[in-house]
Amino acid sequence: MSPHLGMAQRDHVRLDWHKPHHTLERVRPVAWTCVCRATVYELCEGGGRAFIRRTTQLDGGHQVDESHRWSIAEARATWTALLSGKAR
Repeated sequence: MSPHLGMAQRDHVRLDWHKPHHTLERVRPVAWTCVCRATVYELCEGGGRAFIRRTTQLDGGHQVDESHRWSIAEARATWTALLSGKAR
């Protein structure tokens, strides 16, 4: 079973979300949240860089947004913060 996000903490960091960049040719999700929620997050890595993809299910489709590109270590730290409610 995949994890669910923790409740956002009062002092959480707001992540900047952007339309997909498609700057990395080979990207693969390495971790993701449970698909039982309307919004699913994926930690994606490729070419020594990583980012978080957010997919929101909407009536008649879905919306995909992505975070900035970070080093893999920075993205994994942000992923942990997201899961624990310290980032959104």
